[in-house]
Amino acid sequence: MMTLARFALAGALGIVVLALSACGGGSDTTPSGAKAPSVDAQALFRPELHDKLPKAIQDKGEIVFAGDPHPPYRVVAQDGTVTGFDPDLQKALGAVLGVKTRIEVIAGLPAALTGMKAGRFDAFNGPVKDTPAREKDFDNVVYMTSRTAYLFKQDSDVKDAADLCGKTVAYVSGSIVEGQLEGLSTWCAKATKPAVKGQPLADTNATVLSVRSGRADALGATQAGVLDIQNAAKGQYKYVLQRDEQGAGVDQLALLAPKTGGLGPVLLDAFRVLFESGQYDRIMKAYGLTDVAVDAPALNVAAKP
Repeated sequence: MMTLARFALAGALGIVVLALSACGGGSDTTPSGAKAPSVDAQALFRPELHDKLPKAIQDKGEIVFAGDPHPPYRVVAQDGTVTGFDPDLQKALGAVLGVKTRIEVIAGLPAALTGMKAGRFDAFNGPVKDTPAREKDFDNVVYMTSRTAYLFKQDSDVKDAADLCGKTVAYVSGSIVEGQLEGLSTWCAKATKPAVKGQPLADTNATVLSVRSGRADALGATQAGVLDIQNAAKGQYKYVLQRDEQGAGVDQLALLAPKTGGLGPVLLDAFRVLFESGQYDRIMKAYGLTDVAVDAPALNVAAKP
């Protein structure tokens, strides 16, 4: 028998369904022009997972995510409105858990990590690499993979990632590109070429500006992010992928939540619902991310043998 709390929650979800249909339904489009996937909140809702949420989140009825500008994951308009992959994914997770989701725009990964530790944010969806160091403080819910790509102007003499040896590459400080650049520089040294000059910046917009202004020769980002920039500025940029022999590798990308709050394992279960229902596949397809999709979500895989 449904409790009064669950009865009230189910009633509220009826309102949520209408809101989701209005702001995230099939008539809306993603930044790339594809149709954003609709969310059937009533079908996705799992009351047993709502009951597992930390009491603080149950009480406020909301999960607050930190989020920096990072197309196509988060596109921040001048009025502060956030669109893209992240809001759609979080909306679906919120539907499973029976709570609202909200993104607070921050400057970059360091601000997200500090803010989560201070209790200002409940989670951060990156995309950020699952690492043993991060697993000390955060649960890492892995739900996609990535390869690093380098974007440069059409008239650049870069033809391969090897051509970036000795050149300046802008990247978001603390992002997965940082480690990939170290691998590329190691390869450059073995090839008796100068190391790549890394240029850490606050967010993706800053890296694009650096390339556009000539302060950097290229920018490094996930392949999905690079494709979004290239598509938005038709004919202005080209890109190359970093190969395995150049120090590249497949990174496990995760959503982070502080271990102290206990939200991570519940989000893992919510992801499982999205996978089983097909919602995960629909979201990944809408944003052209099927090549970096995984078969199942996982928790804290970096420290495992």
